[in-house]
Amino acid sequence: MNEKRKFTSIIGGDKIVLIVAIIAVFALFTSLNRNFLTPQNMVNLLVASSLVGMVAIGHTYLIIGLQNDLSPGSLAAFCGVLVAILLNKGLPIPVAMVITLAAGAAVGLFNSWMVNQIRIEAFIATLVSQTIIRGFAYIICGGKPVAITNQAFNKLGTFRIVGLPVPVWVMILCIVLFGFILARTRFGRSVYAIGGSAEAARLAGLNPKRIVTICFIMIGMLTAMGGMLFAARMNAGQPAANVNLEFDAITAVILGGTSFAGGVGSMFGTALGIILIQAFNTGLIMVNVDSFWQYVARGALLLFALTSDYIRETRRQKALLEASMKNA
Repeated sequence: MNEKRKFTSIIGGDKIVLIVAIIAVFALFTSLNRNFLTPQNMVNLLVASSLVGMVAIGHTYLIIGLQNDLSPGSLAAFCGVLVAILLNKGLPIPVAMVITLAAGAAVGLFNSWMVNQIRIEAFIATLVSQTIIRGFAYIICGGKPVAITNQAFNKLGTFRIVGLPVPVWVMILCIVLFGFILARTRFGRSVYAIGGSAEAARLAGLNPKRIVTICFIMIGMLTAMGGMLFAARMNAGQPAANVNLEFDAITAVILGGTSFAGGVGSMFGTALGIILIQAFNTGLIMVNVDSFWQYVARGALLLFALTSDYIRETRRQKALLEASMKNA
């Protein structure tokens, strides 16, 4: 019993529930389609989760810091088109990628400016940028997909290292790196602090606006990288791609235990959430669920995530209240 409690305290009760949910989803879809659990499909699942994963990493920081971003779907499409155009104009791959990453950072900076300087709620501010960026994605390519003729760049989407394509390794590396920053560095602790109480964090000597700015730039660059790798996989920049990408990422983050109330979350939980939502989405496709019903199912999963978050937050507040009454 002590070992069980020790394991639960290390992993976390909500993470154990999430792991059980992942096992249940895998078991369900394997029973409905025997090909679901094949090694090739597991690789395909990881590849499909790479873009959602990159965005979810950035969203973990934002949501812990009590912010949000609805622009990643549009930004990923724009960056895919931008890098395709730059490569077709003859720019070297590193130069084209740096320019595209800078564009992602600029969008993040713009979002943070709207939130910090003109005090627009993040939800509304990023809804504005979502529309603007999608428009620019269509404008710069005339509304048509841009085929990428640089085969060396296209290989970034398919080249395998130890059996896994490059986009999967990039996602894994980012999860480890940004998970370490979040859990083990002063900046990570600052993100938790402003999510718990921005005013208290300010009085403690932190600069909430600067931290929020860094978080928005971070998700902008992560989305830009994900958008470029997606374009490499598709061999084209597509202005209509990645619609609702941000909602899958937010669902993964909330399923992973990050609270919409701010101040609570972990990258390990987000990684589990990424696996769960992509397994769910892939399973729906493999059992031939009608595309319209897939929207319903994904909406239901988001509702489940938000309801779970509400229950977790209610329990946390109750525990804090009980602890304060005991100490009084």
